[in-house]
Amino acid sequence: MLTRQAQPIAAIATAAGRGAVGIVRVSGASVGPLIHAICARTLKPREATYLPLRASDGSIIDHGIAIHFPAPNSYTGEDVLELQAHGGPVVMQLLLARCLEAGADMQVRVAEPGEFTQRAFLNDKIDLAQAEAVADLIDASTETAARSAARSLSGEFSSDIHGLRDELITLRMLVEATLDFPEEEIDFLQKADAQGQLDGLQRGLATVMQRAKQGALLCEGIKVVIAGQPNAGKSSLLNALAGAELAIVTPIAGTTRDVVSQTIQIEGVPLHVIDTAGLRESDDQVEKIGIARAWGQIEEADAVLFLRDLTRAGQPDYEADDAAIARELAAKLGARVTVIDIWNKADAVEPRAAAGALCLSAKTGAGLDTLRRKLLEVAGWQSAPEGVYIARERHVHALRRVEGHLREAASLLALQANALDLLAEELRLAQNALNEITGEFTPDDLLGVIFSRFCIGK
Repeated sequence: MLTRQAQPIAAIATAAGRGAVGIVRVSGASVGPLIHAICARTLKPREATYLPLRASDGSIIDHGIAIHFPAPNSYTGEDVLELQAHGGPVVMQLLLARCLEAGADMQVRVAEPGEFTQRAFLNDKIDLAQAEAVADLIDASTETAARSAARSLSGEFSSDIHGLRDELITLRMLVEATLDFPEEEIDFLQKADAQGQLDGLQRGLATVMQRAKQGALLCEGIKVVIAGQPNAGKSSLLNALAGAELAIVTPIAGTTRDVVSQTIQIEGVPLHVIDTAGLRESDDQVEKIGIARAWGQIEEADAVLFLRDLTRAGQPDYEADDAAIARELAAKLGARVTVIDIWNKADAVEPRAAAGALCLSAKTGAGLDTLRRKLLEVAGWQSAPEGVYIARERHVHALRRVEGHLREAASLLALQANALDLLAEELRLAQNALNEITGEFTPDDLLGVIFSRFCIGK
């Protein structure tokens, strides 16, 4: 009985639904018996061959293209067979069922999400950062994100991480070597310029971290919630930012009772903009549910657009309610979330009441460009520099841990002979954090989480 990891896997590798072409992919230690059963002939390595794809009784399922990628020169590092046929759902299911039937003695099974890429990682075809870039390239919601993911997939991010790791290993070897010669350790470290090496490591880390932060922003974007009293123009602002009529807009207070969301992009950065129910006291049970959901979204936001109605500025009751909302925002969010004060409906009245806040018109679009720039500023975007690679929050968190360990190492190095063993430990921990990014030191449960989010067949 083969272990699950050793069992060959098969899956439909193209999106569900109808298409001109569909692909069924099989990967395992050997796919020779499947080639003989389905193609009734041998295949030249890496050469596309047009032929009938046959059922168990010899009848033809479809005419298509078969390609054999012998190990280790394949995506997974194993033997791979790709069958390309007409992309109808029934044809794809018939081909997949045929692969499972023909490979029953080989224990061929249906692949789990991301299992082909996981095998590529486990067989050292790609590292973990590159594996994640595969999913990020598929999921990219902007052109900039797609280009950055392609750079990560090609190995740019991993190369920078490996460069930092190699410098760190050199410094570790130097420090640990001094522990064997305690009478010479201070002069040894000074002559080898340990301080200069550590300074260089910290500068290199700062550069990588900045690029990774920008890449994580491209990958995940930020969540922006529009909040305010009823009829402030929240739905109109969502429609204006999205450039489409997504939310219903009426003069009736409380029109929006549920969450309406849309992902937009500004300079390639995805922003997940959410319109919410107007915040006010209400006896309407449905509206109360909508208001509760609004506060739930606000508490999970990266930024809140606190929208106010310029036509009602100066009205005591209205401003009192606005002040109450502002206090609750401050109490719930504190300093961790940026709240942008916005006065809407500048097309209707003179914006005299908007001092200290952004003034715009969701109706005419006046002031929207200023808001977009402000959102990019809040997000921390610094105009897409060439070379930004896609990254994830876990990469940024790992780099922050490296930064902390190097900072502690710098303070220990200043103590010289009194703390060399602690210095060596901080450098070891920094290297472990770097290795987690590329998967050279990664808990198995993290691998499970990462690959389970891939699509089946990839």
